[in-house]
Amino acid sequence: MTARPEPTLAQRKRQLVADELTRAALDLLARKGFDAVTVDDIVGAAGVSKRTFFRYFASKEDVVVQFLGEMGTGMRAALAERPAEEPPSVALRQTVWSAVDACAGHGEQTLRVVRLILGTPALLARFLERQAQWRDALAEELARRLDLGPASLYPQLAAGAALTAFDTVLQRWSAGEGDQDPAALTDEAFAVLAPALDSVT
Repeated sequence: MTARPEPTLAQRKRQLVADELTRAALDLLARKGFDAVTVDDIVGAAGVSKRTFFRYFASKEDVVVQFLGEMGTGMRAALAERPAEEPPSVALRQTVWSAVDACAGHGEQTLRVVRLILGTPALLARFLERQAQWRDALAEELARRLDLGPASLYPQLAAGAALTAFDTVLQRWSAGEGDQDPAALTDEAFAVLAPALDSVT
């Protein structure tokens, strides 16, 4: 296996700027609401120019979309890393948990970001659009794991069910003050789904 090359100094600096812009944007958007925040507000909070912002993002919405894209990439990677002998319900539960934990494990700001996404029609639409891509990626990985051909409906249905569970857990967790245990919610969701997920045909 070829080792991934170390990032250059320039790449590291670009990543630091991108991370700071993302942090500032998500913090402002979560605290003030999507419509109340401008790009000028974001660059002011990050201490960079507007020109710098547009080198990284096309719009303030794009900041959130990139955040979502990274979450979907992580879910497919998590599924690919699960042991081959695991039942589908267990592998998918751990996959969904990796994404839920990425949200729930990072404190109050992430809770506000999740609420922002779920409560802002434009962002929710992009979230659902991204989930369609995630479903296809998870379905491909499931088909590979289970050696299922293109005629099988199972991969798409199972991936869709797992993402529905993900949505339900996020909705329940973000509806309160983050006081519900997201791990317990994830377990409860997959206890309902497990009989269907483990009936691979």
